Amino acid sequence: MKTVFTGGIVVSSYGCRRLDVLVEDEKIAALGNDLDATAARIVDAAGCYLLPGFIDAHTHLELNNGRTDTADNFTTGSIAAVCKGTTTVIDMATPERGHTLKECLAKWNRMAEGKSSCDYNYHMSLIEFNEAVAKEIPEMVAAGVTSFKMYMAYDNLRTTDAELYEAMKAIQKVGGMLGVHCENGDLVNALQAQFLREGKTAPKYHPLSRPNALEAEAVNRYLMIANEAGLAVNIVHLSTREALEVVLRARENGQKVFVETCPQYLLLDDHLYDSPDFEGAKYVCAPPLRSIQDQQALWQGVIHGAIDTISTDHCDFNFASQKTLGKNDFTQIPGGLPGVETRAELLYTAGVATGKISIEQFVALLSENIARQFHLYPQKGVLAVGSDADIVLWDPNANGVITAQTQLQHVDYSAYEGFQTVGFAKAVYLRGKAISENGRLLKGQQGKFVFRKIPEGK
Repeated sequence: MKTVFTGGIVVSSYGCRRLDVLVEDEKIAALGNDLDATAARIVDAAGCYLLPGFIDAHTHLELNNGRTDTADNFTTGSIAAVCKGTTTVIDMATPERGHTLKECLAKWNRMAEGKSSCDYNYHMSLIEFNEAVAKEIPEMVAAGVTSFKMYMAYDNLRTTDAELYEAMKAIQKVGGMLGVHCENGDLVNALQAQFLREGKTAPKYHPLSRPNALEAEAVNRYLMIANEAGLAVNIVHLSTREALEVVLRARENGQKVFVETCPQYLLLDDHLYDSPDFEGAKYVCAPPLRSIQDQQALWQGVIHGAIDTISTDHCDFNFASQKTLGKNDFTQIPGGLPGVETRAELLYTAGVATGKISIEQFVALLSENIARQFHLYPQKGVLAVGSDADIVLWDPNANGVITAQTQLQHVDYSAYEGFQTVGFAKAVYLRGKAISENGRLLKGQQGKFVFRKIPEGK
């Protein structure tokens, strides 16, 4: 069955054009004016932008943190994603210590296959590194997983600097991508212990135990190690002015660095940790929410292209039954925020509708740049002949309000409760199939594993 989208404005990172789009066999077959619509279903896109499906390159849709499971899983989280325009996620796959990457990949496939309503792939976490793990790096690439994740904080996840360096060399050999959670784990532990000894147990001490300097120091150390290893790297969820300055200095010296931030660091700030009735626990995540000054610096990074991508770090726990595990100890509050559902509306409202960024930058930050960085382009991230027909009909004039009462994320609160939004995914198509309309699922569990391949010579 052929489908022709008519009357819409096709957007890429480099421009906008009013074009019709012909879809056939899950792919975009043609773009142009007055396309042959014989025997085709017509979709009237007048008044809408035609955007490539959004990609969220940082999700924890289904995670056990050692004590409790996320409120969402692949079934519910992917519905929340795709109904608001995110047609592909790259989830964080985390092995158990002492187990193989192959076992982890099989586990994540079991969680996602036949359940996800958007397409998916994974970043494979390396929570330890030795000869056996090194041998599995090319095996993961051969299985279509070309990116990896490591941690410089969290005792159960982090590796040593030496292990980080050895992992970088192994990833460099296969042309893969590494992203790292950058915080100085030793100092986080020390500050947390200090606050608890002093009886300071409330959520407001969470950001104080993870100050800006601890992110900036870790970013600097990470980039120095990466430079020694000769690997272009990614910094996930960058949150501070100081860390961004470290990146800019490294780039001035010729180092290739990719930077991701998240909506929470652009729209929320650390005053929320002072909320009464333990409400500050809702915003416990790592890195924590920062100051207005950091927020402004990050916006400048987005506007001027210093920040490459915006993903969510979606990792949600219910406030009433899970965040309260840390009622008497802020270090026991499960960390993470819901976000996979709200990213596009928030960034369009705060960025495009206010004139901070263009619609082209919006597409680059939420789709095209991510696809290019993580070996999905041009299958994903662009509306071009031969690309997957992941299409979002975006109504730029729609208005809405974000509230937990109407959200699809399977969690009992919204970090953006009451935010008034501009712009909305009127309809979403996954590989040419109508998957949602007006924010509601039409036909779910159509997602597939997207095989990623590193181009030759990379």
